[in-house]
Amino acid sequence: MKQISREWLKLNKNLLLGLVSSFIISALVAQSLSGEEDYLITTYTLIVGYAVFFLVFGVMFYIDFKDRYKLSSGTTNKALLKSELIKLVTSLGVGEIVYILIRWIMLYYFLTINFEPYLASMTSEAIATAIYFIVVLLGVKVTGLFKEKN
Repeated sequence: MKQISREWLKLNKNLLLGLVSSFIISALVAQSLSGEEDYLITTYTLIVGYAVFFLVFGVMFYIDFKDRYKLSSGTTNKALLKSELIKLVTSLGVGEIVYILIRWIMLYYFLTINFEPYLASMTSEAIATAIYFIVVLLGVKVTGLFKEKN
């Protein structure tokens, strides 16, 4: 399998693990806050989901890609690391803006029409995540994060 395909698979795996972790924890948080105001449930659930996603994604990304930035001398290729971090942050950043808007609006809406908090969280997370995933992968493609090296 080509190296570039493995890198895409690792990135997708890391995104999925972060998103699944966020999905589960967010649903639990939303249900545990069921007695609060809808806007508070929405906001707290989104904050906790973000913390979980970035913790899991960050750890997994580091584990999978730490060797990518090592030179044969054992030092870090800082230029490559900086370049690729900018591309990754750009791709994730655009996706995050889209995700926040969709997730907050949908979760709040579902709570106002009396969905159970865990179900509102899971439904809004699933929809926002699908859109987020598409935006991030398109961003990675456009920025050329995993392009072939000459």
